[in-house]
Parts: sequence; structure tokens; C-alpha cells
Amino acid sequence: MTVQPLTPTPNSPRHQPVPPAPPTARKDAAPSAPGGAGPSRRRRLVRENLVAYAFLTAGVLCFAVFSWYPIVRGWLLGFQQVTFARPAEWVGWDNFRRLFEDPLFVTAWRNTGYFTLLALVFGFAAPFFTAVVLNELRHGRAYLRMTVYLPVMLPPIVTMLLWRWFYDPGPGLFNNVLELVHLPAQQWLESENLAMVSLVLVSTWANMGTTTLIYLAALGGIPGELYEAAEIDGASIRRRLWHVTLPQMRFILMITLLLQVIGTMQVFIEPYVLTGGGPDDATVTVLLLLYRYAFIYNDFGMASAMSTVLFVVLGIFAAVYLRLTRTKG
Repeated sequence: MTVQPLTPTPNSPRHQPVPPAPPTARKDAAPSAPGGAGPSRRRRLVRENLVAYAFLTAGVLCFAVFSWYPIVRGWLLGFQQVTFARPAEWVGWDNFRRLFEDPLFVTAWRNTGYFTLLALVFGFAAPFFTAVVLNELRHGRAYLRMTVYLPVMLPPIVTMLLWRWFYDPGPGLFNNVLELVHLPAQQWLESENLAMVSLVLVSTWANMGTTTLIYLAALGGIPGELYEAAEIDGASIRRRLWHVTLPQMRFILMITLLLQVIGTMQVFIEPYVLTGGGPDDATVTVLLLLYRYAFIYNDFGMASAMSTVLFVVLGIFAAVYLRLTRTKG
């Protein structure tokens, strides 16, 4: 009797390959629309981002109503004769022609340039060196930071009235100090030579706190290894300042210089409150003259033309400055 082998033959059921099971379709899968993503997918994305679109729309509308519209409206007013007592009339370039013929136009720009130059001498250097000194202190640093920033928290009108008492030619603080050291009293705000310097001192004291804190933050970001290496090489404090601190803070210094020039070219509250533009128009600035055109002479066309000229000048300065200070990489 012959025994058959148990090896399955190719035709046996055990040798047949099992066909793969068909993939089960996901219940939550959306039917694919012809041509890629269909309208349903776009609608779902819009619903998911509806809140973001709402916030974005609100922000754009706020900028359009409170920022962009006044800018465009101001440009248009520069080409119109506007008193708000009768309908506006288009006069073309007549407002700019009358503006350039006004003798106070050149005086205002000269005074504003002089104020900006003095503000760079005092207001740009003072916050930097104050920040360097505060950064080197080991005790009382937080208290001194608060003291430096305190003038920024005061309302500007309070600051101006305080300094008006300081500059008072009679019982003022500064003249009393001069009397103690047997020096003659000064007419701080009534002298053509001292009035602009007095305004710059007020502006520097009132605004240097913010810039000082910015410099302190930048100084805290400089790696300490650089100063340690400089000390090992025997570098003095002046050399460490020149070769380590200034190069590491170059970008911050360039930005603050640009912002300070733009800010000081728009000085208004100091001459408006303390001197009124006097004595003999020695402290009339661009914005103070603009204020006179609009609210004293009731010529809003001239005021808008003045603001357009200021906008163009500052825009050209910013573009040239950024071009000259641009670094590769």
C-alpha cells in the first residue's frame, strides 16, 4: 500500500493566495470633488478662520478711519481753500506758493533744525551714558531705573508747568541756585540765546526715560564673555565701551537716532506752553506755525500744505538714512 505525501499541490486550496480585503472607506471622509479642493473645503476653511477674519477686519477699519483717511484728507486739503465756514474751493498749488512766500516758513524750519541738532547733542547722548552707568551698578539699580523713567509717566502739561517755575526769572529754582553760587540770574525763556536751549533741556528730561530703558535692555543682551575677554586683554573702560558696547548696540542706536530725529522735528508742546514761539519768533517751530495757520489764522489749506511738506521732508530723510545705514546680511 503506497502512502501519498502530505505536501499540498499547486492546485490545492491551501496554495491559493488569499485576495486582499477591500479598503474600508472612512465614514468621515468627504467625497472628493472633481478638479481638486471643492467649494465645501473652502467654506470650511472660512468658517474655521471666521474669528481671525473678524479681528483683521476690525483692525483694518480702525486704521482706515483713524489713520489713513486723515492722511489722505490732509493731502487733499492742501490743494483747497478751507475755512469750514463755506464750501471748500480747489486752488491747486496756491497754498504751497503762499506757504513758501511766508517769511516765518524759513524761520520755523531753521528753528526746528536747531532744536533737532541740540536734541541730538543732549537728548541722544544722555540716555546712552545714563544706561551705561546704571548697567554697571550693583545696588539700587531698580530704584534708579524707576527714577529715570518717572518723568515719562507725568502728563506733559504738568512737566511744562513744573519747568516754567524752574525757569521763572524771579523765584525760580535755577536762578535761586545761581544766586547761591554768586552768579547773575538769567532770563531763561525771555532770551533769544537761551530760550531754545531751555526747551531742549525740558524735552530731554521729559523723554529720556523710555530711551534709557531700551538701552538698558540692549546692554543686558550683550554676552558677558566679550567683556571678560576684553578685561583679560587689558582693555580700559573706554576701550570696552568703544570696541564692545557700541558695535553690539549699533542697530539699536541707529533706530533710536532715526526715531529721535523724526520726533524732535515734530516738537510742539514745549514752545507752545513755555514760550509761545517767542521771544521774537526765536522758538517758532514747524508744528507751532502749522497750529497758527489752522487755529489762529483759520487757514486750514495752508496748515495742510505745511503738514504735507513736513511729511515729505521726513519721508525723504528716513529713506536716505535707511539707505545709508543698510548693511548686507
